[in-house]
Amino acid sequence: MKKYINKLFVICSLLFLGISCENDAVLTTLEQVSFSGPVEASSNTIVLSTENENQSVTTISWPAVKYPINAPVTYALQFDLPANAIGATAWSKAVRVEAGENVLSKSFIGSELNKLAIKLGLPIDVASKIVFRVEANMDRKSYSDAIELTITPYIKQVISGEIYMPGSYQGEWNVETAAALKTIDNGIYQGYVTFPATEGLGFKFTSERNWDQFYGADANGNILEGSDTDFAVAQAGSYQMTINLNTNKWTATPFSWGIVGDGTAAPTNEDANYGWNHSIGMTYNHQTNIWKFRGELRVGNVKFRLNDSWTINYGAKNNDEGIMYLDNPGAHYIGEAGMYEITFSIQEKDATTGLFPASATYTVTKL
Repeated sequence: MKKYINKLFVICSLLFLGISCENDAVLTTLEQVSFSGPVEASSNTIVLSTENENQSVTTISWPAVKYPINAPVTYALQFDLPANAIGATAWSKAVRVEAGENVLSKSFIGSELNKLAIKLGLPIDVASKIVFRVEANMDRKSYSDAIELTITPYIKQVISGEIYMPGSYQGEWNVETAAALKTIDNGIYQGYVTFPATEGLGFKFTSERNWDQFYGADANGNILEGSDTDFAVAQAGSYQMTINLNTNKWTATPFSWGIVGDGTAAPTNEDANYGWNHSIGMTYNHQTNIWKFRGELRVGNVKFRLNDSWTINYGAKNNDEGIMYLDNPGAHYIGEAGMYEITFSIQEKDATTGLFPASATYTVTKL
C-alpha cells in the first residue's frame, strides 16, 4: 500500500511542477517590445542664456511602447556624454529625468537644461554634444536609440546681498539674530526657517539688521514697505522662504531635511520597511545653518533625504568620515539603541547652477 501512495505522491508532484513551469513560462517569455518609431527633439542645437531660462527650449517626444500586459508604462529620459554611452559601462553615469506614466513627451525650459548640462560637466559658453535616450518600463525596461543634442550652457551672474526676517519663530523679535535670506537673483532672496510649534507664526522683513527699512503685509498679504501688519505662515514647520521685491510677492514652501532608515523606526504590520519609507524631519537653526534631530534610534542604518522623498538624498561611505555623499547608497550604522543627537550641515544649492553639493557633513552623538 505504501508503494502505491509513494507513486501517487510522485505523480502529483510532477503534475504540480508541470503546471508551475507552464505558468512561469507565461510570465517570463513575454514577447519582445521596442519603440515603434523614432524619438525626436523639437530643437537639437540649443544656446542657453538668461533670456530663455524660463522658456521652453526643446520638447522631446517618442512613440508609445506596447507591452503585452495592459498596464501603465513609465517613461524616463537618460542624458550622458557620448563617450559614456558606449562600452560595457554605457549609460551607468547618466542623469535620469522622470517623465511619468503613459507620457509621450517632455519639455525642458532653459534653466532645467542648463543645470543638466553643467551636471554632466559641459564647459560654459562652449557648444558641446550630449546624447539622450528614452526608457520605457513596466515589467522590464526597453530603450530607444540614442539621440544627439548640441548644448551651450551658461553661468548666471548673481548680485550678492541679504535681507532679514525677524519674527516670533525666534521666541522674540530680534532683528540682530533673525534669519538671513540670501540673493538668488536680482531682487529675489531665499533662505530657510523653522517655525517651532511652541512659538508664533508671524514675521516681517528688513533690508538691514535694524528697523530703519522694514516690510509688512498689505491688505492682500503681499509685501508693502512700512506696513505694521505681520506676514504669517499657515502652520508650524520648516520652510524655504522666497522673497521677490520685484513683484512684492513671497512664498513659504515646506522644506525639510530628515533622517531615514531602519535605525529610525521598527517595521509595522502594514509596512515592513517603515523606517526606509518615512523620514523624520529635522529642525533648522538659522544662526548656525545646521539641521538637527534629537530622539530615540534603534540598531540599524540612517541617512538623509529632502522633503521625505528619495529625489535628493545623501549616504555615508563609512561611519568614521563624517561626510555624506549625494546619491550614495551607503548609510551610517547605529550600533546601539538609545537617545541620539544628529546634525546635518549642507551648503545651499549653487545659485548659478541650481545643483545640490556633492557632499555634506554630519555628526551622530549618543546622549
